[in-house]
Amino acid sequence: MPMSDIEIAQQAELWPIAKVADTLGITDDELIPYGRHMAKVDVTRLADRPRKAKVVLVTAINPTPAGEGKTTTSVGLADALRRMGKSSVLALREPSLGPVFGIKGGAAGGGYAQVVPMENINLHFTGDFHAIGAANNLLAAMLDNHIKQGNELGIDPRRITWKRVVDMNDRQLRSIVCGLGGVANGMPREDGFDITVASEVMACFCLATSIRDLKERLGRIVVGYTYDRAPVTAHDLHAEGAMAALLKDAISPNLVQTLEHTPALVHGGPFANIAHGCNSVMATDVAAKLGDYVVTEAGFGADLGAEKFCDIKCRMSGIRPDACVVVATVRALKHNGGVPKAALSEENLEALEAGMPNLLRHVGNMRDVFGLPVVVAINAFPTDTPAELALVERRCQELGVNVALSEVWAKGGEGGLALAEEVVRLCEQPSELRFAYELGGIRESVEAIARRVYHADGADFTPAAAKQVAQLEEQGFTNMPVCMAKTQYSFTDDAKRLGAPEHFRITVRSVKVAAGAGFIVALTGNIMTMPGLPRHPAAESIDVTDDGRITGLF
Repeated sequence: MPMSDIEIAQQAELWPIAKVADTLGITDDELIPYGRHMAKVDVTRLADRPRKAKVVLVTAINPTPAGEGKTTTSVGLADALRRMGKSSVLALREPSLGPVFGIKGGAAGGGYAQVVPMENINLHFTGDFHAIGAANNLLAAMLDNHIKQGNELGIDPRRITWKRVVDMNDRQLRSIVCGLGGVANGMPREDGFDITVASEVMACFCLATSIRDLKERLGRIVVGYTYDRAPVTAHDLHAEGAMAALLKDAISPNLVQTLEHTPALVHGGPFANIAHGCNSVMATDVAAKLGDYVVTEAGFGADLGAEKFCDIKCRMSGIRPDACVVVATVRALKHNGGVPKAALSEENLEALEAGMPNLLRHVGNMRDVFGLPVVVAINAFPTDTPAELALVERRCQELGVNVALSEVWAKGGEGGLALAEEVVRLCEQPSELRFAYELGGIRESVEAIARRVYHADGADFTPAAAKQVAQLEEQGFTNMPVCMAKTQYSFTDDAKRLGAPEHFRITVRSVKVAAGAGFIVALTGNIMTMPGLPRHPAAESIDVTDDGRITGLF
């Protein structure tokens, strides 16, 4: 029986983190160790170094129950580049405890393409998410305390928009009533929790370029509105200094390694279906200063994570990808073609052909909308047949895009050499990143994303959302990018419409400003900012032995 991901990781011989840092020229003075195999990098000491690396963006088709292996492919690609003699660095997001204990599992790669120590990375890591949650909830406490202590700002308790967070899938906390028990316990009001990765503090954290920039972003966060409907900010509550103090250590990127000792900066973790889905700007920036190639990924399908990487992260940071990898599996494409999960191991060329438009649409978007050179990485499974692989390659080549078979799960970096060679070739081609829309009106930006990226017929706004748009634009929140909150499973806002649907419209039900992050959030369909656990969560299988060894984590 083959070993599980955690068994492979636990048998690996890890380098001391100082040795990993030394491969990038990071000195002991620039390293802040967290035990033997993890550390933070003091970015202030690297501020004067210029970016020099080629940046490779890894994205994917819409996720399916069959799995795509985007993080696994990213890790294996970085290892393969290193095997080719390139100085490569990974820049990935940190896992959230919600999916780790839910249905998705961890986010450290898989097989022989993992970042390690995977147990630490998936469980608590260096405490960044706890710091983000504490900063978020400090602001919530100061907000309610201000109302309790006389409400000098005239905050309307009915128009509070700031929620508390917890890094766990807990549907019970979506809608609550707080402040019960009498005057001493505050003012009763309706409230709710988001998952930590959906917090605007997380977005500020991931888009900040320094502690000063972080503090300024935190101060701009809108927490609610007065009785006169004027926005109230964290700065109005004098909260940003204490919030930044909680985040001063967390803001330094985390350095770990792959199973093949390739350096990996794992930092920040907003979800792409409810947030902007990219690791921190500071981690990507440091990676681009230290390596010749940076492999980074954006969450979920290219319609979400990659769109936000380009339209939000790149627009704000000046980071520019030189090539794009779109990850797919034959199994997932057959699922998009209508095959149930139980039958995905059987050859089915008809279903594969029916599912191919999903991949081709994502590839076309990255090349034609965003202007990036693209390669398709087929994450290999033993059940893939030569006829199926040939069909995928033929259909992609008809679009003018090459395909590389990725076998990194089974072979590590060696299984990614063909992909790495194509990535290096693409990085030498001229390219110029384009955005899906220019900054301007909120409606216009949402409409552009819906039409150009989702291939919808347009976007509709509910009366409540239309009113919110009018209010935000009246308050001056117009010249901002838009962060779409949408199901990850479909180009539409209906999770059940797989493949590449046509003749549909996107419905925006709510719009809010994330002034600290610097974008507008548009919530579509029935998307939730607090996930729930499945009937049989992964937590039921996770355990720890008497000697402290974690089991059941995947």
